[in-house]
Amino acid sequence: MKTLRVGRKSCPFFLWSFVKVLPLRPFFKVGKMIRQCAILFGCLAVGEFVVWLTGITVPSSIIGMLLLTLLLKIKLIRLEWVKGMADFLVANLGFFFVPPGVALMLHFNLITGELWQIVVAALLSTVLVLISTGWVYQITDKIISKWRS
Repeated sequence: MKTLRVGRKSCPFFLWSFVKVLPLRPFFKVGKMIRQCAILFGCLAVGEFVVWLTGITVPSSIIGMLLLTLLLKIKLIRLEWVKGMADFLVANLGFFFVPPGVALMLHFNLITGELWQIVVAALLSTVLVLISTGWVYQITDKIISKWRS
Protein backbone atom coordinates (compact mmCIF):
# COMPACT_ATOMS: atom_id res chain seq x y z
CA MET A 1 0.00 0.00 0.00
CA LYS A 2 1.33 3.41 -0.97
CA THR A 3 1.81 5.89 1.89
CA LEU A 4 2.13 9.62 1.79
CA ARG A 5 4.31 11.53 4.25
CA VAL A 6 2.39 14.15 6.22
CA GLY A 7 4.75 15.92 8.60
CA ARG A 8 6.12 13.21 10.84
CA LYS A 9 3.23 10.85 10.29
CA SER A 10 2.50 8.71 7.28
CA CYS A 11 -1.00 8.25 5.94
CA PRO A 12 -2.25 5.56 3.55
CA PHE A 13 -2.71 7.15 0.13
CA PHE A 14 -6.40 6.31 -0.21
CA LEU A 15 -7.14 8.05 3.14
CA TRP A 16 -5.22 11.17 2.17
CA SER A 17 -7.88 12.22 -0.33
CA PHE A 18 -10.44 12.25 2.50
CA VAL A 19 -8.11 13.99 4.94
CA LYS A 20 -7.46 16.82 2.47
CA VAL A 21 -11.19 17.52 2.17
CA LEU A 22 -12.07 17.39 5.87
CA PRO A 23 -12.02 20.73 7.73
CA LEU A 24 -9.51 19.65 10.36
CA ARG A 25 -7.82 23.02 10.89
CA PRO A 26 -9.96 23.98 13.94
CA PHE A 27 -9.02 20.70 15.64
CA PHE A 28 -5.34 21.47 15.24
CA LYS A 29 -5.91 24.87 16.90
CA VAL A 30 -7.69 23.18 19.80
CA GLY A 31 -4.78 20.77 20.15
CA LYS A 32 -2.34 23.68 20.27
CA MET A 33 -4.43 25.43 22.92
CA ILE A 34 -4.56 22.26 25.01
CA ARG A 35 -0.79 21.89 24.73
CA GLN A 36 -0.25 25.54 25.69
CA CYS A 37 -2.57 25.24 28.70
CA ALA A 38 -0.93 21.97 29.73
CA ILE A 39 2.53 23.53 29.67
CA LEU A 40 1.49 26.65 31.62
CA PHE A 41 -0.61 24.79 34.17
CA GLY A 42 2.00 22.04 34.40
CA CYS A 43 4.62 24.59 35.44
CA LEU A 44 2.15 26.03 37.94
CA ALA A 45 1.45 22.54 39.32
CA VAL A 46 5.16 21.85 39.72
CA GLY A 47 5.45 25.16 41.59
CA GLU A 48 2.59 24.10 43.88
CA PHE A 49 4.30 20.76 44.47
CA VAL A 50 7.63 22.43 45.29
CA VAL A 51 5.93 24.73 47.81
CA TRP A 52 4.04 21.81 49.36
CA LEU A 53 7.16 19.64 49.47
CA THR A 54 9.57 22.21 50.87
CA GLY A 55 7.23 24.46 52.83
CA ILE A 56 8.90 27.63 51.56
CA THR A 57 6.93 30.88 51.71
CA VAL A 58 7.48 31.88 48.07
CA PRO A 59 4.21 31.86 46.09
CA SER A 60 3.86 28.79 43.91
CA SER A 61 2.96 30.89 40.87
CA ILE A 62 6.36 32.61 41.09
CA ILE A 63 8.15 29.27 41.26
CA GLY A 64 6.08 28.00 38.32
CA MET A 65 6.90 31.03 36.19
CA LEU A 66 10.60 30.76 37.10
CA LEU A 67 10.45 27.13 36.03
CA LEU A 68 8.76 28.12 32.76
CA THR A 69 11.44 30.78 32.20
CA LEU A 70 14.17 28.22 32.85
CA LEU A 71 12.59 25.71 30.47
CA LEU A 72 12.31 28.40 27.79
CA LYS A 73 15.92 29.53 28.32
CA ILE A 74 17.36 26.02 28.02
CA LYS A 75 15.09 25.49 25.00
CA LEU A 76 13.31 22.49 26.47
CA ILE A 77 10.06 24.33 25.66
CA ARG A 78 9.74 26.44 22.52
CA LEU A 79 8.25 29.91 22.72
CA GLU A 80 5.76 29.04 19.99
CA TRP A 81 4.34 26.32 22.23
CA VAL A 82 3.11 28.85 24.83
CA LYS A 83 2.97 32.16 22.96
CA GLY A 84 -0.69 32.01 21.94
CA MET A 85 -2.04 31.32 25.43
CA ALA A 86 0.37 33.77 27.04
CA ASP A 87 -0.70 36.51 24.61
CA PHE A 88 -4.35 35.73 25.37
CA LEU A 89 -3.79 35.90 29.13
CA VAL A 90 -1.86 39.18 28.91
CA ALA A 91 -4.48 40.71 26.61
CA ASN A 92 -7.22 39.85 29.14
CA LEU A 93 -5.20 40.72 32.22
CA GLY A 94 -7.68 43.39 33.30
CA PHE A 95 -10.34 40.77 33.96
CA PHE A 96 -8.13 39.18 36.61
CA PHE A 97 -8.26 42.39 38.65
CA VAL A 98 -12.06 42.44 38.91
CA PRO A 99 -12.38 40.01 41.88
CA PRO A 100 -9.78 41.83 44.03
CA GLY A 101 -11.45 45.15 43.14
CA VAL A 102 -14.82 43.83 44.25
CA ALA A 103 -13.27 42.52 47.46
CA LEU A 104 -11.80 45.97 48.13
CA MET A 105 -15.21 47.54 47.71
CA LEU A 106 -16.88 44.97 49.97
CA HIS A 107 -14.35 45.46 52.77
CA PHE A 108 -13.83 49.20 52.38
CA ASN A 109 -14.89 49.82 56.01
CA LEU A 110 -11.95 47.68 57.20
CA ILE A 111 -9.56 49.48 54.86
CA THR A 112 -10.60 53.00 55.97
CA GLY A 113 -9.49 52.21 59.54
CA GLU A 114 -5.97 51.40 58.33
CA LEU A 115 -5.85 53.80 55.37
CA TRP A 116 -3.00 56.03 56.54
CA GLN A 117 -0.74 53.01 57.28
CA ILE A 118 -1.52 51.59 53.82
CA VAL A 119 -0.74 54.91 52.11
CA VAL A 120 2.51 55.40 54.07
CA ALA A 121 3.63 51.83 53.32
CA ALA A 122 2.82 52.23 49.61
CA LEU A 123 4.67 55.55 49.32
CA LEU A 124 7.67 54.35 51.32
CA SER A 125 8.00 51.13 49.33
CA THR A 126 7.68 53.06 46.05
CA VAL A 127 10.49 55.43 47.05
CA LEU A 128 12.69 52.53 48.20
CA VAL A 129 12.13 50.66 44.94
CA LEU A 130 12.99 53.76 42.89
CA ILE A 131 16.17 54.39 44.90
CA SER A 132 17.32 50.76 44.80
CA THR A 133 16.59 50.48 41.07
CA GLY A 134 18.61 53.60 40.32
CA TRP A 135 21.44 52.40 42.55
CA VAL A 136 21.56 48.97 40.87
CA TYR A 137 21.48 50.61 37.43
CA GLN A 138 24.41 52.89 38.31
CA ILE A 139 26.49 50.01 39.64
CA THR A 140 25.68 47.85 36.62
CA ASP A 141 26.49 50.71 34.26
CA LYS A 142 29.91 51.22 35.93
CA ILE A 143 30.71 47.52 35.73
CA ILE A 144 29.70 47.31 32.06
CA SER A 145 31.65 50.45 31.12
CA LYS A 146 34.80 49.08 32.85
CA TRP A 147 34.31 45.74 31.13
CA ARG A 148 33.99 47.34 27.67
CA SER A 149 37.10 49.52 28.04
